Amino acid sequence: MRADLKRLKRDTDSGRQVGAGVVPAQGGHLQGMPPQEGGVVREPPLQKRRIWLLAAGGVVIVAAVVLGYLLTRPLPSPKVLAYSQVTNDGREKLAPVPGLAMAPLPLLTDGSRIYFSEQTLDLAIAQVSVTGGETVLMPTQLRYPNLIDIAPERSELLVAQATSFGTEWPLWTLPVLGGTPRRIAQLLAHDAGWSPNRQKIAYAAGSSLYVTMSDGTEPRRLATVGGIIWWPRWPPDGSVLRFTQTSVKTNEASLWEVSADGTNLHPFLSGWNNPPAECCGTWTPDGKYYLFQSRRNNRTDVWAVCEKGSSMQRRRPEPVRLTAGEMNGQAPVASKDGKKVFFVGEQRRGELVRYDSKAQQFVPYFSGISAEGLAFSREGDWVAYVAYPEGTLWRSRVDGSERLQLTFPPMQSFMPQWSPDGKQIAFVATAPGKPWTIYTVPAEGGNAQQLVPGDRNEFAPSWSPDGTELVYGDYGGFITPSTDANAIHLLNLKTRAVATLPGSERLFAHHWSPDGRYIAAVAVDSNKLMLFDLTARKWISLTTGSAGIANSSHDGKYIYFDNSFAEPKGAIYRVRASNYELEKVVSLDSFRRAWGGWGWWMGLAPDGSPLALRDTEPRKSTPSMSSCPKG
Repeated sequence: MRADLKRLKRDTDSGRQVGAGVVPAQGGHLQGMPPQEGGVVREPPLQKRRIWLLAAGGVVIVAAVVLGYLLTRPLPSPKVLAYSQVTNDGREKLAPVPGLAMAPLPLLTDGSRIYFSEQTLDLAIAQVSVTGGETVLMPTQLRYPNLIDIAPERSELLVAQATSFGTEWPLWTLPVLGGTPRRIAQLLAHDAGWSPNRQKIAYAAGSSLYVTMSDGTEPRRLATVGGIIWWPRWPPDGSVLRFTQTSVKTNEASLWEVSADGTNLHPFLSGWNNPPAECCGTWTPDGKYYLFQSRRNNRTDVWAVCEKGSSMQRRRPEPVRLTAGEMNGQAPVASKDGKKVFFVGEQRRGELVRYDSKAQQFVPYFSGISAEGLAFSREGDWVAYVAYPEGTLWRSRVDGSERLQLTFPPMQSFMPQWSPDGKQIAFVATAPGKPWTIYTVPAEGGNAQQLVPGDRNEFAPSWSPDGTELVYGDYGGFITPSTDANAIHLLNLKTRAVATLPGSERLFAHHWSPDGRYIAAVAVDSNKLMLFDLTARKWISLTTGSAGIANSSHDGKYIYFDNSFAEPKGAIYRVRASNYELEKVVSLDSFRRAWGGWGWWMGLAPDGSPLALRDTEPRKSTPSMSSCPKG
């Protein structure tokens, strides 16, 4: 290297001397050519210098281009190499709050097993080998254990005991190898996550995110947002927290990020999907990929965004979709080595069934179509229903003829109710970024009309017997810091005036009896069934314990409801309206129900037989995925 540098200097000096000379008019040397010495022509130093400099410059340019490419090129996208099914038990793996864009319960892994919550006769924690096989239920003393996280050292599970809707829940730790659960101080939350070193727990209560020590001491509020917080998760370096926010008003789900010290709260992937429908993010063990689910065009897929590269690579700013096909992909989690992604693969399909009291079993009804929310006209000759899982509203005669679709995507419909004169159907519906609101549509087809302006969620319309009023409810959410977020209202269809039933705060599911004597309602926490006597203008408590959406029999003598959130096996009950006598109609201990638009639906056929939607196709799969390239 030194010798080359000295020669370059000599050639440069020689080039300067010759370059200052003059070319003779006749003969002589060309300008810039060295003189002859001893009959030998010397190498032209200036030309050689220029060639050398050009070559060196070219090398430098090529090197700069190559280096620039290496420094700025995006990391290769992750690619799915294969899919394999892990479980075959046919049980529901998700348990979202009905009607809202809430995060499902997560999948967790310790490297050799996958842990998850699933719906059996009760909500249970189950495990299966990462290679697939038989699902094994984990014994626990806790009722309704919502699995929410696994300790960094993979020895314990973090569990919320979901005792009822409408409240925060106590947090517990549960050893993965079995043992006695341990309550974490007096913490109440609906979701939480351990820090990477297990010294802290981030937990969500209402619209606020808190951080506490792992034993529940020294709690402090980290951030507050406008919606409900789910899935708080830390990256491996513990620098930030990301979580899902669900809006009670618009039902949107979006990803948010805040620094570990509570600063720099902002949306993550803002503007990427409009309206946002992202949820349930988690990092790969090396922190290079962030996995989450996103809903577009009425389907949900797993996506990945590369979080960091190396000194030679930058992160890819745009997320990459990992799943495709007929199944929805939800609740992703990476394997311990980061080369696979486990997720809940779901293809919803149900079968409409009726309980035959003589045969004492459920039998297919209405040709066993995949539908829910059946409502019959007063004469019983027409039926309205919602296709499952599409959420479109249809009507037809009870024999299936004269079938007509009344609503279309992206509108999602639920809870149809016929007007007494059979000319209109009231229902609730939502669209992406919109709340659930009440509509009416002509039974012969036409445009749906929104009845009550505003941005609050509305629920369960029911006609007065004379067709002049509708009873409906505000729906402020199952988990909300406000105690008066839910109430029941009467809408005058002529004047559009709205009146609130006194004492109806925190009640939400309701039904006007056909004889006009009472309005049945359920508490927002599903802990009691109430009856409003329209003559006495007072509320009567019919039952305590869990009660689902109430339905009146067509003669008004009974009120039917199910209590699947109270009994381990679940059952459908009815209460006699005259003397409030309670009677069990059918046990649901061997019935596999489909989770519909607002949870488990139960209806009544014209003869009073209970109707339900039987689950036929829940599935859970795992794809294999290439790891983030080494830097």
